[in-house]
Amino acid sequence: MELDDWIEEVTSDGAIWFLKRLSGNDTQLTGGHQAGPYIPRELGFNLVPEFEDLSQKNPRIDVALEVMPAAYEQISNIIYYNNKFHENPSGGRNEMRLTRLGGQENPLLDVENTGALTIFAFTRRGALYCKVWVCRSESEEELVEDLVGPVEPAESLIWNPEKRSRKDTSDSGPLSCQLQPSDIPEGWLTEFPTGLQIIEKSISLRPDSGLPVDERLTRRRDCEFEVFRSVERAFFTPKIRSGFTSLEEFLSLAQSVLQSRKSRAGKSLEYHAKAIFEDEGLREGVDFAYNVRIEGNKKPDFLFPSVEKYNDKSFPDSAITVLGAKTTCKDRWRQVLNEADRARTKHLLTLQEGVSENQFAEMTTAGLQLVVPEKLHAKYPKGVRPHLMTLRGFIDRVTSPV
Repeated sequence: MELDDWIEEVTSDGAIWFLKRLSGNDTQLTGGHQAGPYIPRELGFNLVPEFEDLSQKNPRIDVALEVMPAAYEQISNIIYYNNKFHENPSGGRNEMRLTRLGGQENPLLDVENTGALTIFAFTRRGALYCKVWVCRSESEEELVEDLVGPVEPAESLIWNPEKRSRKDTSDSGPLSCQLQPSDIPEGWLTEFPTGLQIIEKSISLRPDSGLPVDERLTRRRDCEFEVFRSVERAFFTPKIRSGFTSLEEFLSLAQSVLQSRKSRAGKSLEYHAKAIFEDEGLREGVDFAYNVRIEGNKKPDFLFPSVEKYNDKSFPDSAITVLGAKTTCKDRWRQVLNEADRARTKHLLTLQEGVSENQFAEMTTAGLQLVVPEKLHAKYPKGVRPHLMTLRGFIDRVTSPV
């Protein structure tokens, strides 16, 4: 079965989707043995209303699990860990997880699937069913994201195919960057702001100039998402409330929502990295080049120190550095390898929550160095962590004397 056929099948079944990228914790890449992928309580209560009866401690229900395209089948559980309402009110658990997944033959527990975009499509007709698709390629991920919008590392969302509605369920902590309508520039309510404008707003709210660069990057990214959601609600909610005169009008607005999300996500990490470099005193056009064309019409995200030095054959190859910026790297890391012929080692800044040791070895052999914000290092296997470069380490490298 191909992905588009599978989507048609589960949509006709009236399934509600839960989507996420598998983390190293999900696939047990990092050696942990947590119960299984987290299921949003909102979705769990909708599927299993009897879980709302808190008289039962840690109730569970069987779920018929089918994981495609491997056609793996297993009778699993959804369990509601609710001991917060029993013996441990202050520190007990209050979460739902998909458990009893079987062994390593289950693609959900295959470390090579770490980072893969995954759909959990739930239906309940007496019994509870969960049909899962683990994306195998970048093209499959693009097909899904064209339908539901971008899904980034650490994000999770509920999607109702019938209503074409998306609800983000990620817990990013206090909404300290959430904007009230009065805080939103008036022009943004008539013309949706660009991704760069959103990022500039988030940096003004969280300059964080005294924080380490790795923490600064992740805090600003969290802030950006909160700003974007605030503007999205203010911009699109009045249009939704005014109603639609035709299906085409509704679909057009839904497409506009998806396009604004893809536009924000597409360049976000690049824009944030550029702002961090400038914070650290690096000058565009002197100390680094951004999105410039070099030999063979190649266009690396970042080139250090400059195009002029790159084109100067007397300048040593060892002093040339190229950096790609991709939120996920599972199927995208090879794109960086050919972005600058003279750079001996290619660097890739990513927010992916882990890669397998086999894939990391393949990256290293190909001449790729991963640059990962420090707080994400724990998401990687212990054998990989010492070989990851922090963003601070990368900046120190490109600012060291030749």
